[in-house]
Formats: sequence, C-alpha cells, structure tokens
Amino acid sequence: MKILLTGSNGLLGQKLVALLRQQPEVAVVATSRGANKLAGLYPDLQFRPLDVTDAAQVRRVLAQEQPTHLIHTAALTNVDECELNQEACWLQNVTAVENLVLACAAQNIHLTHVSTDFVFSGEAGPLSEEAEPGPINFYGESKLAAERLVQASAGRWAIARTVLVYGVAHEYGRTNIVLWVRDSLRAGKAIKVVDDQWRTPTLAEDLAQGCWLVAQQAAQGIYHLSSDELLTPYAMALRVADYFGLDRSLIARVNAHTFSQPARRPARTGFLIDKARRELGYRPHTFAEGIGVVGEQSKTAAG
Repeated sequence: MKILLTGSNGLLGQKLVALLRQQPEVAVVATSRGANKLAGLYPDLQFRPLDVTDAAQVRRVLAQEQPTHLIHTAALTNVDECELNQEACWLQNVTAVENLVLACAAQNIHLTHVSTDFVFSGEAGPLSEEAEPGPINFYGESKLAAERLVQASAGRWAIARTVLVYGVAHEYGRTNIVLWVRDSLRAGKAIKVVDDQWRTPTLAEDLAQGCWLVAQQAAQGIYHLSSDELLTPYAMALRVADYFGLDRSLIARVNAHTFSQPARRPARTGFLIDKARRELGYRPHTFAEGIGVVGEQSKTAAG
C-alpha cells in the first residue's frame, strides 16, 4: 500500500506523516508546494515538491510514484482570505481538486478528499452526512464545488469532512483555538471569544486517524470526522484556561457581531459521527483529552 499525501507541511499533513510511518504495510510519499518542513524530523521521508494547481505536474508525479491511495489535505483554509481573494481560493480549492480527481481516476488511485463543516449554512447542527449543504461564504462554496467534482469522479473516492481542527505542528506558522487561547493568556493578554457559534472541535491526530481508516479500508462516500462534543469557542477557551492553570477572567464572552470579518461564519455546525464510528471504527478523543495531548506535545517541543 502506497499513500501519497498533499499538503504534508500542514497540521493534518504532519500528523498523517507521523501516523502512516508507524504502519509497516504503508509506503508514504509526502508532497507540498514548499520545501519539506519535516526533513529534520524524518531524514528518510520520501518527499516530492508538488503544485496541485498544475495539472501536468499532478499527472506526472502520480504516474511516476504510482500510489495506490492519495489523501488530499492541501487547501486554502483562511476563510477571510478566501472571501477577499476568490480567484486564488478557487484555484487552490477547486481547480487543484479537479486535477487530482482526473489523475486519480485515470490511474485507479483511491482518493480521500478532506472537506469542511463550512459547506453547511449553520442553521441546524450537529449534522449527519446526509444533511443538505448550503454554504454562506466563498470558502464554503469552493469546498462544496470541490466535493461535487469528487462525487462526479469515475474513480474510487471518499470525502472526509471535519470541524475546527487544533493541535501542535512543527515549524507551522498558523495557530488554532487551543494554542491561541493558551498563548494569549500566558502573555496576560485579554481576548474576546464568541459564545453564539457551535462546533465539534477536532484534534488533528483524530482527523489523521480517520483519514487513515478511510484509506486503509478504501471506503467510499462521505464521512464526518470530528469529536462529538458540541461546544462554543467561549466554552472551549474556558476549558483551555483551566487545563493550563491560566486566568480565565482575561476571556471576554462576546457574540459574532462583535467582530467585523469579510466572511460570514455559520452559527451552528458540528457533526454527528455515528457513521464513522460504525463503518470505520473511528474513536476520537474528548476535548479535555485533546487539550491534554496538546499540553504534553508542547512540553516535548519545549524540551
């Protein structure tokens, strides 16, 4: 079994590299548009530069590597950036997927495409895989368009949707809900956190595990991969403060109207994960356990 990963420098990509390297039956090919950030951690990791928006390059690399499976994690996920730069968003999130779908179908490669809760309007979470999509921002529109391309593929495919991913990554510039709250409070900085949006936060290791289970079983269809705890960011922030022994009085409870953002956010998403539990054997951490994983990894990184 040979798995090619796109976006191996990202948070999910890094967790997948770590997980798949532990599977004796799996050969891993890591790809990213930039230089390999994991070279220092895994000197023997097979890495290929790959720009997934370049159709010819996609066809060439897949033909040369001949993977049996491809897990597509690369995407433009900054929601406001997608709203403001829609052409760049479409190129990264839709055109790239079209390139991969066509190449995978032509070469009989099982494709796992990672998608998002933002394909939904946010009126009725938590949501099952059968819920009707209805994005309210351009990022969600681009990810739904990509899902449609995958679903129309003549090849073998699965879509793994997820929600609000958090975790610790190596040489990774972006933050997430857990790290942002922890680092802000450690610095004595007051923060405003919304209490009128609902999500089922996802530990990056759990998402990697779910994607591996999909690929391992060559599963077909849509799977929701997250935790099963529906929480507001404000509730999450309080739990992070308590775990790290930080001052929760620095956390101000606000609503979404407090912020002026280019892209609208869905109010209530979150996932029902019964299908993934039943068909894949997916078993995510609780949010409390996930914060603990982040805490332990942060100690290791600091040491």
